[in-house]
Amino acid sequence: MALTPKLLQQGAGGGGPKNYIEDVFSTFLYTGNNASRSFVNDIDLSTYGGMVWRKGRAGTYSTDDHILIDTARGRTQSLFPNGTSAQIASASREITSFNTNGFTVPSGDTNGYPLNTPSTTYVSWTFRKQPKFFDIVTYSGNGTAGRLLPHSLGCEVGFAIVKRLDSGTNWEVQHRSLDLSSNKGMYLNNSDALATHNNVWNSTAATSTNLVLGSHADVNGVGGTYVAYLFAHNGGGFGLTGSDNVISCGGYTGAGSSGIDINLGYEPQWVMIKRTDVSNQWMLMDNMRGLGTAYDNALCANTNTSEAGDVSVSGAFQPTATGFRMANGNSAVNASGGTYIYIAIRRGPMKVPTDATKVFAPVLTTNDSAWTAGFPVDMFIEKWRADTTDGNYNSSRLTGARLRTQETEAEVAPGWGFFASNTQAGAVGNYGNLGQSIITHNFRRAPSFFDVVCYTGTGTDNRQVIHNLGVAPELIINKNRGANWPWWVGGSVLGSTRSGMYLNTTQAIQNNPQPNAFSTDGAPFTSSYFIVSSVSAYPPNANGYANIAYLFATLAGVSKVGSYTGTGTTLQVNCGFTGGARFVLIKRTDATGDWYVWDTVRGIVAGNDPYLLLNSTAAEVTNTDYIDSYSPGFELSSTAPAAINANGGTFIFLAIA
Repeated sequence: MALTPKLLQQGAGGGGPKNYIEDVFSTFLYTGNNASRSFVNDIDLSTYGGMVWRKGRAGTYSTDDHILIDTARGRTQSLFPNGTSAQIASASREITSFNTNGFTVPSGDTNGYPLNTPSTTYVSWTFRKQPKFFDIVTYSGNGTAGRLLPHSLGCEVGFAIVKRLDSGTNWEVQHRSLDLSSNKGMYLNNSDALATHNNVWNSTAATSTNLVLGSHADVNGVGGTYVAYLFAHNGGGFGLTGSDNVISCGGYTGAGSSGIDINLGYEPQWVMIKRTDVSNQWMLMDNMRGLGTAYDNALCANTNTSEAGDVSVSGAFQPTATGFRMANGNSAVNASGGTYIYIAIRRGPMKVPTDATKVFAPVLTTNDSAWTAGFPVDMFIEKWRADTTDGNYNSSRLTGARLRTQETEAEVAPGWGFFASNTQAGAVGNYGNLGQSIITHNFRRAPSFFDVVCYTGTGTDNRQVIHNLGVAPELIINKNRGANWPWWVGGSVLGSTRSGMYLNTTQAIQNNPQPNAFSTDGAPFTSSYFIVSSVSAYPPNANGYANIAYLFATLAGVSKVGSYTGTGTTLQVNCGFTGGARFVLIKRTDATGDWYVWDTVRGIVAGNDPYLLLNSTAAEVTNTDYIDSYSPGFELSSTAPAAINANGGTFIFLAIA
């Protein structure tokens, strides 16, 4: 199948259109509602073509089959990767339309394999056709061994699946880490180990232009009709320079309890893993359903079981900034001496945001079970506004656990956390409808704006911890997840990477904190790493301790990390915005002072402006007028106290447009 001019243009480097993972892949969660509906995942299927893979997760129809529908075979034709049956046309399983921004499904019903019933939650994975990422080829068999089947990936094929459409056959799998020279192969539809599959791949791996077929009826029987799904491996083609990889297919040997790190060069959002030396499931994991958290249950491509009924890899699989780590000896992913293959897809977004509302949202709610931010939330800070006991709760998509910003306590998991349930465009707590006002500050990870990094301490000084912020972080908030230690705050906004502060106290800046928490020699943070020390009283690189770091940077028109000198009078702080700041965090650095937080949903206005303190359990204060609106940023009033605007005092802030 030849590349269309449109696809060639989209795949080009240089000054042409750029490709990003968020343009070609999406994990989308939804709950059935028995009504025709469109899912907007920003994947253009009608122009470029692609495939939607859906599965019920929990509820009445969560034990129905996986269903694959693609643009090449047509919106009414379903395939089931956990079985051998031929493709089937059915209105209850079809896609009503492939759209420029997603797809539309019909109302649910109780016949066949409904995919939109109110009693069921679902996951959908959308793969768009794109050189160096994914391709679909349909063809008729001719029975000729060694047949060359052209494809449009334009790079090495990492993983290929072929299914006969007109009869019941196995799903034949080829993977670049499997030795095909001895006619070895696997089936996607069962858990079998690697075995001899004669006459399937002609003992020949795919090339950058062709899939090589044998004469077996599963892949090339005379007169048979077939579909091949092809996934690329490290083909580049993405990002600003067109050189970034977004999909990798590899293998590894398990290390058991000692753990093993897999280097992809990026953090994954979706991973499929299969053990090859013994029988084991094809496990599907993604970060929308809790990849790496205590709530991470893999759905298995070769079974129809629900999410709860499939394989748990809780505590075993951990995403990292450069790939993933198998942290224990879970036999499904890391048995000592076991052999495994995987497919991994890069986390997005890769685009630098231009609209702050797409990456940050302050939300008022009374329902702690779920709230809507308008985007998938990667980190939130939550406060019950009138409460004086519990303080500020913090949780992240990477951990699914709870921290409290005013406390030194270690994280609490999994009973309270981010993934007590799932949401597509918001976040969740675990307390239900409280009947009282709650403020949540919701952040999405995005280049040049905000990143989250989980790492385990090594005990070495001046360790370089890799991040994916894309620019040097100016503000870092770091917490030891396993110890009752303080929250460290550092970054260039403090004037030196040697300096540090505590988020959970009012303490002033420490230019040589006990001694240094971050860079002991003052070396700068970079666009690829920040530096942590092992020699402070509460070192962020203590050997064996798990840490989480929140990284912030200045992004024109979106966010500003900065500092100012107080005047004791009205002071306007220019952040380069055009519509004022929706969020402001301020801390005095030369003397004691609280960590103040304001936002526009509670009020940054000419009158009183409610504030909360990240370092305190105190209830919201509503009767002060310390901050006012100012189009380029924010304005501090002459009534502001010394902790916010002392004459000659020094302060740091984070503002978001």
